[in-house]
Formats: sequence, C-alpha cells, structure tokens
Amino acid sequence: MSLMFSRVHTAEETAEVAQLAAEIWSEYYITIITAGQIEYMLGKYQSVPAITQQIHEQGYEYYLIHSGEGSTVGYMSARQEEGKLFLSKLYIGKEYRGRSYASQALVFLEKLCQERNLTHIWLTVNRDNESSIAVYTRKGFRTLREQVADIGNGFVMDDYIMEKEIPVP
Repeated sequence: MSLMFSRVHTAEETAEVAQLAAEIWSEYYITIITAGQIEYMLGKYQSVPAITQQIHEQGYEYYLIHSGEGSTVGYMSARQEEGKLFLSKLYIGKEYRGRSYASQALVFLEKLCQERNLTHIWLTVNRDNESSIAVYTRKGFRTLREQVADIGNGFVMDDYIMEKEIPVP
C-alpha cells in the first residue's frame, strides 16, 4: 500500500502531530525511558508551541503520513543542514507498524534529498531502541558515534548518531 506524505502547515495539522506524538511516545518509549522523561520531552519538543517554533523559526519540516485509505499512520520531521538532511522524528502508530511504512517514509526522504542535492540523511536514535536501530541498519545507515546530550530537568538523551549516504540519481 502506498503512503501519502502531507507537509504540516496549519494549526490543526500541528495539533494532530502533537496528539500523535503523545500517543506514540507514551506507548513506545515506556520500555526505554521513564514516564517522567517522556512527559518532559513531549512538552519540550513535541507540544504544539514547540512544533510551531521548530517549523517557523528553526527550519524543520513536519509531514503527516497517511495510508491509502486516508488514515493518519504516523509523522516525521526533518531539517536540511550543511548539505545533509537531519531526520529528527519518524514515528509510526503501534497498529500500523510492521507494514513497511517506515521504509516507504525513508524512500520519500531519499527522493527529497536527491531533489535538493543533499548527500546524506543522518539521525540520532536512543542506544536502547534496538528495533529502530535494526531498521535503520537494514536500510543502509551506519553508526558514526555515540552522543549523550543533557536536555535539562536532570534528563539526558543517550544516542547513537547514524548516517546514510544518498546516491546521486
């Protein structure tokens, strides 16, 4: 089934992303980080004001991911920087996982890179997020290094930085 990717522009779409983030993060990350850290990070990075600021002031592009039937199955966000694409977020709802939607989203991003002459996609992924690391590795990403970032309130993000070279068409 082919997906549709719609760029987030309106307040309603931003609110939909924030709602998806709250649902997906609370369900997915509870086995990796604490509920307190999830709540803190949602407020700091995935609330309506935070997403709005990222789009309007920090150069992020958010996309809602829709199935062929029109259901919203997830979202992603990325930012172009220094000739590369930083994949900040890629989340698929629990009931839609395992259907190759993340793979289709990565193909979409690779085409975006080729259209913009960007050479790589890079991302950060929690070091304990084994299923996502496995997906990214299968899709050609390689681990460059580890990174621990203090995000405030006594929390850190303990991540791998992964990158994939994008072939020139």
